[in-house]
Amino acid sequence: MGGSAPDLIYETNLGKMYCGDTLKLLAGPEGQALGGKAQLVFTSPPFPLNMKKKYGNLQGEEYIEWFAGFAPKLKDLLTPDGSIVIEIGNAWEPGRPVMSTVVLKALLRFLEAGNLHLCQEFVWYNPARLPSPVQWVNVERIRVKDAFSKIWWMSPVDRPKADNRRILKEYSASMKRLIETGKYNSGKRPSEHNIGKESFKTNNAGAIPPNVLDGDDAPSLGTLLKGTNTRSHEKYQTFCRERDIPLHPARMPKELVEFFVKFLTDEGDLVFDPFGGSNTTGAVSEEFNRAWVSCEANLPYVTSSIGRFDSEDLRIVGNVDLPAATGDTDGAERLAQEAT
Repeated sequence: MGGSAPDLIYETNLGKMYCGDTLKLLAGPEGQALGGKAQLVFTSPPFPLNMKKKYGNLQGEEYIEWFAGFAPKLKDLLTPDGSIVIEIGNAWEPGRPVMSTVVLKALLRFLEAGNLHLCQEFVWYNPARLPSPVQWVNVERIRVKDAFSKIWWMSPVDRPKADNRRILKEYSASMKRLIETGKYNSGKRPSEHNIGKESFKTNNAGAIPPNVLDGDDAPSLGTLLKGTNTRSHEKYQTFCRERDIPLHPARMPKELVEFFVKFLTDEGDLVFDPFGGSNTTGAVSEEFNRAWVSCEANLPYVTSSIGRFDSEDLRIVGNVDLPAATGDTDGAERLAQEAT
């Protein structure tokens, strides 16, 4: 791809997937056309990790400046009541059992650079995450494993479009019984909340995701989002294995994207992902009838993301050497034939 503007690799009736530098995409005519139209920017950028990953990552002040540089540009994409949601992991000081504050500093710099408000912070808890950092957790046994990442919901306005009725959780068995019987202890609680006699008798079709949760009893989704990314038979992984295409090493769980797409957008709204990876954002947006645009710098990851879509819904439009991208000439040729 070189230093040129990103190439459009494939599209559907609802979305487009580009390969290249997102900043160049936003500076070009395609990016300019998106200005003021995105209801949601949802992404997971490279983390500020000490160990270099295939998908690239910076460290320290260099990372903070790079990260903050996206804030005003992503803000310009938003509708007047749009949102930016960013998932990002934790970092540790090199060679020390001490957590880095780079991630926190990056958040503050991003908010300032984009003149954004932090609407709410979420936590994604992944119980299947491998113990890390290995030296401090497995070898010296002086820390516990790092099993969560942060999710920041931001907006240029105090009241971006949002509706928690779209993400209600199924009532617990005890709550269902309470609604059915209408029997519970009303009155003032030690917290000084006053529970009315009719407060819990209405069936609202589900419970609002709570603000603070016990990790052991955490539901699948809420302010503490619990989920893993270990499925071995999902469509994307099967597609890649059958064609010997490399998997993205840090894939976004479908349920995580679904939560925010449903919470913060309506059908027909536009969702933008500046670090598309394996394009979970685009696939989920497509599933829920949202328009979408994704951009990813790594061509093999873009190629593999084709597997998230039904071939009849997808059109390859970019002048791209698929065999070179996948490293498997026969597999890539079959891939191109199926997708077109």
